[in-house]
Amino acid sequence: MNKGFIKNLFTLCAIVISFNSFSSDKEITVYSSRTAHLIEPLLDAFTKDTGIKAKLLTGDGNALIERIKLEGESTHADIFMTVDAGNLWYAGSQDIFQPMKSETVISNIPNHLRDPEDLWTGLSVRARTIVYSTERVNADELSTYEDLASKKWKRRLCLRTSKKIYNKSLVASLIHHLGEEGAGKVVEGWVNNLATSPHSKDSKVMEAIISGQCDVGIVNTYYYLDQMKKTPNAQLKLFWPNQKTTGVHVNISGAGIVKHSKHIKESQKLIDYLTGIKAQQIYMSLNSEYPANPNVKSVSLDRELGTFNQDKMNLSQTGILQSEAVKLMQRKKYK
Repeated sequence: MNKGFIKNLFTLCAIVISFNSFSSDKEITVYSSRTAHLIEPLLDAFTKDTGIKAKLLTGDGNALIERIKLEGESTHADIFMTVDAGNLWYAGSQDIFQPMKSETVISNIPNHLRDPEDLWTGLSVRARTIVYSTERVNADELSTYEDLASKKWKRRLCLRTSKKIYNKSLVASLIHHLGEEGAGKVVEGWVNNLATSPHSKDSKVMEAIISGQCDVGIVNTYYYLDQMKKTPNAQLKLFWPNQKTTGVHVNISGAGIVKHSKHIKESQKLIDYLTGIKAQQIYMSLNSEYPANPNVKSVSLDRELGTFNQDKMNLSQTGILQSEAVKLMQRKKYK
């Protein structure tokens, strides 16, 4: 047998062995501030459908951002995943993301749920809306977030603390739509109308309404659904505000590809997958979050909660205006 042929054959085998070994070592690592039980089913489905393994590391969002920064080029992180566009914007401002180049994401996710520079994208939507006592409030009395500042709600309003990112983003949206002065009047009116000190959790807001301490509040929809599972006979109902103006304030869970990812192609495949029909349906089943992909129908949620028009403000504004929102709430003594 020709010695050159044998040599080339051994070289080819070595390349194949090396390639197979490299391929099997390709495992995406996801750093996530979301708890494992909400993310692992998505990663398991991705691995089953694509053959690409995905490892999950969970922790506090800000701590994970700092870890990625400290790890630098040596980071194991390929994707950073968190909740709230304000947090995603902050991560982007810390230079931990690289721009995504994906027609799939652009096709699946509307502009207002994506970073203008494609550093991150929304993967699920959470609506922050009004909840009220059906015993003491007629739905006809309700209209907008701004109206909750009117005198008719004096000592009837309950809110979650201003320290929570959800309310920072809501107030940032008010600044975007009304300007700082207009948003200030709304927040001041809210504070004047409080029936109790701000609560630590959305569930505490609803418990206060159920017990009669207040009549109306602002919560995320999935907290409401959790509450109704615990207390199915509670006289509580959701109201979709601002349907004739800006729409219901929405926020997202989302993700971006880490700047120093070693598996960019595979990471993009995961994010593309998470914006698709199967993964979007899993998001809904796990935490009653709305799909970020408008082609995926939220039939069960719509049946239970009704449909609504959402605010189309680009959610990067929740990060850009977050500092102003915090300062405004401090000035107006919203604790």
